[in-house]
Amino acid sequence: MKYLSTRGQAPALEFDDVLVQGLAADGGLYVPESWPRMSPADIRALGGLTYSETAFRVIAPFVGGAINQDDLAAITEESYKNFSHPETAPLRELKDGEWLMELFHGPTLSFKDLALQFLGRVLDHVLKRRSDRITVLGATSGDTGSAAIEACRDKESIEIFIMHPKGRVSAVQRRQMTTVASNNVHNIAVEGTFDDCQAMMKEAFNDPAFRGRHNLSTVNSINWCRIMAQIAYYFRGAVAVGAPEKEVAFSVPTGNFGNVFSGYAARRMGLPISRLVVGSNRNDILTRFLENGKMEISQVHPTLSPSMDIQISSNFERLLYFMYGGDGAEVRSRMEAFKETGAFAVDGERLDETLSLFKGRSYDDGQTRAAIKAVFEETGQLIDPHSAIGVAAGRDALKDFAGPSIALATAHPAKFPKAIEDATGITPEPPPALAGLDKRQERCDDLPAEAGALRDFITGRLGERGALG
Repeated sequence: MKYLSTRGQAPALEFDDVLVQGLAADGGLYVPESWPRMSPADIRALGGLTYSETAFRVIAPFVGGAINQDDLAAITEESYKNFSHPETAPLRELKDGEWLMELFHGPTLSFKDLALQFLGRVLDHVLKRRSDRITVLGATSGDTGSAAIEACRDKESIEIFIMHPKGRVSAVQRRQMTTVASNNVHNIAVEGTFDDCQAMMKEAFNDPAFRGRHNLSTVNSINWCRIMAQIAYYFRGAVAVGAPEKEVAFSVPTGNFGNVFSGYAARRMGLPISRLVVGSNRNDILTRFLENGKMEISQVHPTLSPSMDIQISSNFERLLYFMYGGDGAEVRSRMEAFKETGAFAVDGERLDETLSLFKGRSYDDGQTRAAIKAVFEETGQLIDPHSAIGVAAGRDALKDFAGPSIALATAHPAKFPKAIEDATGITPEPPPALAGLDKRQERCDDLPAEAGALRDFITGRLGERGALG
């Protein structure tokens, strides 16, 4: 399996090189040269498997010969053995034909664990085989940071630097990152937004000398491995509610577009997904695009669902690549215009085809609280603000859809106790993973939203010798 950059100017790479490199040298994101296909019989055969067995069958074609299949199976099995629920990603029926898929039973209580527990292990495997070391640089709007840190902590081959927007993540999300005492973990609070963090990260990757000296890599969803690993739960959920005999719709709370793009990838592999609903909060750039075909940045507003407080959804570039038939030059032109002007537009048949699959809905904080309350009153179940947006978006956008629908529950409600209490009057019981979190010492450094300050900070921690010294 070969991988190509969405911007068409970087060399094609095998899976292990894409895994380690993360972002393409031309600033693009890697995508598979062709999509592996699963027949209806292949999909049907997933029905009796465990989650890790399903994940292995979905992931293996993307890895190809880059990793021995026995090693890959063992890594996949190891990745999911410590999840707190025996089903790993259980389904709960909210009402007839409407399901909630709980993706928060991993060590940091968010859906990011389902990809990053795998990514951390497979990355460590490849680095040891190469006798190599890397510096992982990441930006988080809430949950990616803690999941990435948990996946990379104490690994001799990895130094990890995670940026989060100061004051714009929940206290639980922040402490899950900043209370990890491992020497290879470095937390940075950026005085700005998540988009500022992401821009600083990309600037670092686009500095060839700095990138090479520190052997930079990333575990953000711009790393293809994140997308690949997330495809598995789409197959898992769809088969459980009737695929391939039934078409299925998914509703996804969405910030950086990686999670919902994994659903698009599953569809390209042959899974009968008829709709993908994009749920957004007040930061509604994706909803606006799905209404008028124009991607246009506006102000980032802090909300009850901070993981979606984003205006630049990096993974949308992957969808754009396929919308333009793999034309890297066209994607590069669109993304350069977006960087310079904050806007670009898509129209014609390529937009119409996209809108036939994707639907967008957005909700403010009041509507989010109402959705949390409605689900609790109907079912007795507490859901976090992100998951509530997923449920609400599905209910609004799928009224004319007769098949089963699955809303993705992306975070444990105990990570957002105030929002849950305000909506329902009930404070969610913290699970064991959060026990004593508020009493642990935090370690974090503040930085201005400047790429130069980030480069200086990393160099100061690692020394001029870089990661390879």
